[in-house]
Amino acid sequence: VSIGTFSWVSIKDLTRNPLSSNVVMISTVAVVVATHNLAIGVFVGVLLASLFFAHKIGRFMVVKSALNDDTRSYRVIGQVFFASSEQFIASFDFKEAIERITIDLSQAHFWDLTSVAALDKVVIKFRREGAEVNIVGMNEATETVVDKFGIHNDPAEVDKLMGGH
Repeated sequence: VSIGTFSWVSIKDLTRNPLSSNVVMISTVAVVVATHNLAIGVFVGVLLASLFFAHKIGRFMVVKSALNDDTRSYRVIGQVFFASSEQFIASFDFKEAIERITIDLSQAHFWDLTSVAALDKVVIKFRREGAEVNIVGMNEATETVVDKFGIHNDPAEVDKLMGGH
């Protein structure tokens, strides 16, 4: 059945397909052949395709910065989730001597706990440097996940995170 249903043309297309697609296809076939279990092979293929997709979409997050009088404004554009959270944190200048920071999230969407933790880390780092931080423009979904899981506005949680009692 496997030989009859396999798309033999796909072997010829390996040179034209993206590397990620080839890895997914070859891994799926290898797992099915090794385990004799189509469900496990499909699971591995879906898992790999999801990881490749997350990596690809994670690169489309941008943070733009502008200085207006005594306020540094950061505008976040794109999707922030586990694959882009480190890039998100790295986009901010925590050593700049500035009194006010505005983080505009009107063109961003935060998806998961890792992204909320990244936002917490950014806000807490700026506040530790003595800056006043305002977050503006959160869409309803982002606001819901940040309100539920974010700690940057909870002094007791921030104190615990910083090693306080």
